[in-house]
Amino acid sequence: VQLQASGGGQVQTGGSLRLSCAASGLAFGDYGMGWFRQASGKEREFVATVTWSGGSTYYADSVNGRFTISRDNAKRMVYLQMRNLKAEDTAVYYCAAEKGLATRHHDNYNYWGQGTQVTVSS
Repeated sequence: VQLQASGGGQVQTGGSLRLSCAASGLAFGDYGMGWFRQASGKEREFVATVTWSGGSTYYADSVNGRFTISRDNAKRMVYLQMRNLKAEDTAVYYCAAEKGLATRHHDNYNYWGQGTQVTVSS
């Protein structure tokens, strides 16, 4: 199983980025997909998740209304559109796959990508 995250970079406060995650080696449609992030010196935290069908999405309070998670099962891709970025969004962002569900708890996820760095500067 491979989850390849991309799209990170450096952006100014208020800017936008779109992260992508390409999945291979798993029955993609059987998995909820999530994004988590880990800032330097902090624990990994939940950002957003989407159910296997794409029909339901859930967000951390800190990103709700600014970030949008989506997926394309035909392309085996999951996306995180990030708008109005803030300095506190700076972190390494990870995509992850959870069999059957789409929860907020990183312990429930079965597979993880390698992460992509997002840096927001003022």
